Amino acid sequence: MVHDTIVNRFDLVFLFDVRDGNPNGDPDAGNLPRTDPETGHGIVTDVCLKRKVRNYVQEVGGEGREIFIREREPLNPKILEAQEACGVPAGKQSGAKRRKQEIEQMQEWLCRRYYDIRTFGAVLSTGQNAGQLRGPAQFTFARSVEPVVPAQHTITRVADVDKEEGEMGRKNTIPYGLYRAHGFVSPHLAERTGFSDDDLELLLQALGSMFDLDRSAARGEMAARRLVVFRHQSRLGNAHAHSLFDRVSVERKESSSGDGEGSLRPARSFADYRVSVDQDDLPKGIEIDVRF
Repeated sequence: MVHDTIVNRFDLVFLFDVRDGNPNGDPDAGNLPRTDPETGHGIVTDVCLKRKVRNYVQEVGGEGREIFIREREPLNPKILEAQEACGVPAGKQSGAKRRKQEIEQMQEWLCRRYYDIRTFGAVLSTGQNAGQLRGPAQFTFARSVEPVVPAQHTITRVADVDKEEGEMGRKNTIPYGLYRAHGFVSPHLAERTGFSDDDLELLLQALGSMFDLDRSAARGEMAARRLVVFRHQSRLGNAHAHSLFDRVSVERKESSSGDGEGSLRPARSFADYRVSVDQDDLPKGIEIDVRF
């Protein structure tokens, strides 16, 4: 595939918080906020973050910015559309073998049309086999800076379906949590999908604004707090990602101390933290862009 793709590697540190809400419920635990069972730190999955990016881009719209993975929309008809548009003969069954050239034709058509395939990749072999693509942009799970304490609130449901009396229900929240996720953007994988500088800019824009389009009573108040972008001059990278991530530190402020000596009261706002980015003696070829 020949595209005007990004030529630099990027590493990201993304901070966001939630107040009195459930940022990512666990269906295996009664929709309680996800937590690390050993440490009590809150968790938001990479899939959850990608869903919010997709929803934001879907609202922005524009040519080449359709979304492949959408709620309640089957994928196979979209793959079939690519097969028909490229004039590729239909396979006899799911996963049928195709020539490499046919798969590349279908993938190129899908990448031009769908932003999330260009960005995150996709498994395209669920129907008419178009192989699979690994996307250039990937996130880790977001993990809270400190342990969180999930709470269950009993509520009364008065809008009953077929009975006159109301019912009791539950709502799951955490009082406050500041979460940190890391991201990676690879120019080598971008060559395969056609991920461009404009696509990257839209991704960074989405991280800053996606929570404003994702309001719900269940999620409480969620806000993007800091996005630190490390840009490498080299396609292979000018420093290890972990060493760059270590330059972004999040600490509790002294003013958030509790009553006891050396104790800290539970954090309840972003103002309880100090975020610093060490920009001294940067490795050669590294630039830092603090977006917000």
